[in-house]
Amino acid sequence: MVASTHWLASAAGMGVLERGGNAFDAAVAAGFVLQVAEPHLNGPGGEVPILLWSEAEQRVSVVCGQGVAPAAATIERYAELGLDIVPGTGLLAATVPGAFGGWMLMLERWGTWRLADVLAPAIHYAEHGIPVLERISATIESVEGLFTEDWPTSAATWLPGGHVPAPGSKLANPVLAATYRRLVAEAESASTSREGQLAAAREAWYEGFVAEAIAEFSTKTAWRDSSGEVHGGLLTGDDLAGWSASVEEPVTFDYRGHTVCKTGPWGQGPVFLQQLALLDGFDLDAMGYLGADYVHTVTEVAKLAFADREAWYGDTDVPVSDLLSAAYNTERRRLVGTEASLELRPGAPGGRAPRLPGFPPPGTAGSAPGVSGARSPQGVGEPTIGVETADQVVSSDGTVRGDTCHIDVVDRWGNMVSATPSGGWLQSSPTIPGLGFCLGTRAQMFWLQEGLPASLRPGARPRTTLSPSFALRDGRPWLAFGTPGGDQQDQWSLNFFLAVVHGGLNLQEAIDAPMFHSEHFPSSFFPRDSRPGVLRVEDRVEPGVVAELRRRGHEVEVQDPWALGRLSAVARDGGFLKAAANPRGMQGYAVGR
Repeated sequence: MVASTHWLASAAGMGVLERGGNAFDAAVAAGFVLQVAEPHLNGPGGEVPILLWSEAEQRVSVVCGQGVAPAAATIERYAELGLDIVPGTGLLAATVPGAFGGWMLMLERWGTWRLADVLAPAIHYAEHGIPVLERISATIESVEGLFTEDWPTSAATWLPGGHVPAPGSKLANPVLAATYRRLVAEAESASTSREGQLAAAREAWYEGFVAEAIAEFSTKTAWRDSSGEVHGGLLTGDDLAGWSASVEEPVTFDYRGHTVCKTGPWGQGPVFLQQLALLDGFDLDAMGYLGADYVHTVTEVAKLAFADREAWYGDTDVPVSDLLSAAYNTERRRLVGTEASLELRPGAPGGRAPRLPGFPPPGTAGSAPGVSGARSPQGVGEPTIGVETADQVVSSDGTVRGDTCHIDVVDRWGNMVSATPSGGWLQSSPTIPGLGFCLGTRAQMFWLQEGLPASLRPGARPRTTLSPSFALRDGRPWLAFGTPGGDQQDQWSLNFFLAVVHGGLNLQEAIDAPMFHSEHFPSSFFPRDSRPGVLRVEDRVEPGVVAELRRRGHEVEVQDPWALGRLSAVARDGGFLKAAANPRGMQGYAVGR
């Protein structure tokens, strides 16, 4: 089974499984296709965290394909540039592009296919073109002025013939195809073995021709970014050569017979587990699925868990065991009252005093320290797109917050993968002309304030929102799932999980169910705005429930009926393999046999 956010990726992954490849081979092939099929949502310059179950090893592992901040990226350096927030676009927000390393590490350690074979579908689509989705066309249209006025290399790549590609047309990226063909050629000339070729490809990416082109573009060119000013980058060849993807143990929490696995707190993944730890003391079954008590309780719990994310998470020593402990969550649970909270209330795990970053005042979406009144290119955030479509989340300022990508795979042997590739969006920063892709902007998640877990430090990972999920049931591998959506990922994924566990829904019903999320806490993305008390619900939630939530003090914003959440999932369940994909946007796809 393969489920993902785009039918071409799901089909490519299924093609690998049909030809004898395993789940890891299939996920890698699908991941590279997503870079071509959804270039507005991920790209080669981005990153990927992965959770996987190896049937041979009988364990869950985390592959960290999240790159780190450059050695020159210090708070002092940004202060010298007159910035107290990392721009949301451009070269200053780049970290080491970790997606390629993450995919290659999984392929080498657990896969069976050669580099040429897993890259073949992506090369084909990059060379011959992909069908332009309405959202791709709308995204490019929203940044057309930026491309033509300030980023000519991007205009050359994404405005074929000088025009925005129309929905339904075909869009190719021959330069990217050539980049991947060269990688394959260099790998095959370096070694005849599968492992040797993968090692040679990694070397070409992080020390060879790809690294050289990235470093030269970053250090020798300058471009307008979301600060309104023109800046060069900080990423160097040494930064790329000094980084490699890693394998880690997951963070876990047991809930009602299920063990949920997430990345470490260098990502927001444990916030899912904190919500479960808090909910473990409530009787959700008695509240009734999607009733007012249910939605209120889940929302208030999310506020508490995400407040802890703001105070405690980062690529540092995080008190995870305390944050997930029964004693801590018993105390925190008492803060959930009958009315909606309008405060950000982090806790004090182990008696430690929390410290929150200084973020823009509530309701200041579109403003940020250091950029007041500046010309701000569209394309910031996860990502922000200045057009409205029915399947995207409309912000209060009229912009639209897009998604990222997600892939889930389970093979005939029982191996499973959950991966959330993102970053390096076509609107992130100028396209590197010799490579056909741009750098990512994940460094915007760092705070330019000393002493915080998520403070900018050279060599540190940004506290990413990318959050794949895996769950065991009664100790056996059960469910791989996830969603695009930035800060909303660990709310939408949690709602899906609860719909299965408490709502009694099957995978597709749980994905299709009315979705909701809070925007109470600070955004992880430029310009780091917060909207205390705001609760978004699809209008398929019962009107009486919406009225009761408003009576309790929630600022409910009713969205289109299929506007929130982009989940996909695969499962091993009772001797069957199962899969489901999101109908919102009409491009998610689940396939299997």
